[in-house]
Amino acid sequence: MTCRERKTMLSGSCRGFNALPEGCIANALSLTSPKDACRLSLVASTFRSAAESDVVWERFLPPDYVDIISRSIDGPDSLLTKFRSKKELYFHLCDNPIIIDSGTKSFSLEKGTGKKCFMLAARDLFIVWGDTPQYWAWISLPGSRFPEVAELLKVTWFEVRGKINASMLSPGTKYSAYMVFSTKSGFHGFDYQPAEASVGISGHDGQKRTVCFDINVARMHSYQYSQVNHRQPPSFYMWWHGNVPIDHSAEYPKLRTDGWMEVELGEFLVEGKQDGDVEISLMEVKGRYWKWGLIIQGIEIRPKAG
Repeated sequence: MTCRERKTMLSGSCRGFNALPEGCIANALSLTSPKDACRLSLVASTFRSAAESDVVWERFLPPDYVDIISRSIDGPDSLLTKFRSKKELYFHLCDNPIIIDSGTKSFSLEKGTGKKCFMLAARDLFIVWGDTPQYWAWISLPGSRFPEVAELLKVTWFEVRGKINASMLSPGTKYSAYMVFSTKSGFHGFDYQPAEASVGISGHDGQKRTVCFDINVARMHSYQYSQVNHRQPPSFYMWWHGNVPIDHSAEYPKLRTDGWMEVELGEFLVEGKQDGDVEISLMEVKGRYWKWGLIIQGIEIRPKAG
């Protein structure tokens, strides 16, 4: 097809769409995705006008978004009356997680798809010895979504569990769970023995993974994978206290854009309108080494990338 023929076909297509009512075009756009709607709005003014319609963005918002927003700690009217359009509300929920359920969870949307994302605050997790002041402290930190985070003071038995009902999540979606954390100076104990994570729907076998929190080991892992010529890393990267060798099948922490670290605990599929709890656990109880200096903000559950 020649360039002139392509231009003629495109011109004919646009004239055809221009003949349709804007509501019809908006309805068609609502059957695509947020990413596609934004792309199509750049193609022609007909699409651009329809792509601003509340009809489109109401479809992209979760069916229960009003109920979720009503559980905001800032009150139900904090967002529903703030924005002039559903599109503005949609992108606000993508970029600004809201705190719900008395401060125990946050809610946001994945920008490209409109899928639901949640973070379970540390206060919403079951932490062994979490209410014993000599083992854990509850503190406030700038940059945290939640009023409190959990600081590990000193334990040998490390166990954290969380759960969320699958019906709260977007159906037909593969999700991943991530521990969101930071460390204090002197962070210690997790370099001797990796933790064990399990993620799955209740009543089914959970997916198990080995998880490493130690930043020095993570840097070593990252450095090894970045060397195209497979040279030995410099000697300062070999300092891992002579403890656990690199396990390339394990999950290692990565830096988030908000300045916290995260490590993937596992993934699961929400099939249709599935009920039952998604159960998440993270344990290190084998090494019997003293551990301290870990700060837990929460467990984030979001659609699996790709």
